[in-house]
Amino acid sequence: MTHTEPQDIETPQNEIERQEESRQSPTDAKAPGFLPIQTNWFDRLFISVVIWTGLCLFWLRFLEPAGLSLNFAHAIAVVIGIVLIWKG
Repeated sequence: MTHTEPQDIETPQNEIERQEESRQSPTDAKAPGFLPIQTNWFDRLFISVVIWTGLCLFWLRFLEPAGLSLNFAHAIAVVIGIVLIWKG
């Protein structure tokens, strides 16, 4: 019977961490965008949809009665969404 030292035994947690580190590539490290949180493209898409909804509700309440069409709000929201997803 051989005796193994405790440092020779690799725990499952350490093995999982080692596998995660080996999967990460240098391309994962991207330059941060202008958002104050770390996001992926889907997070930025969700934020864009929320902004779109808020802008349309604001537009309907305050600007459409003054004669400005809702289509302007949609155009502005699309531009904001593209910039947010691309640069955010």
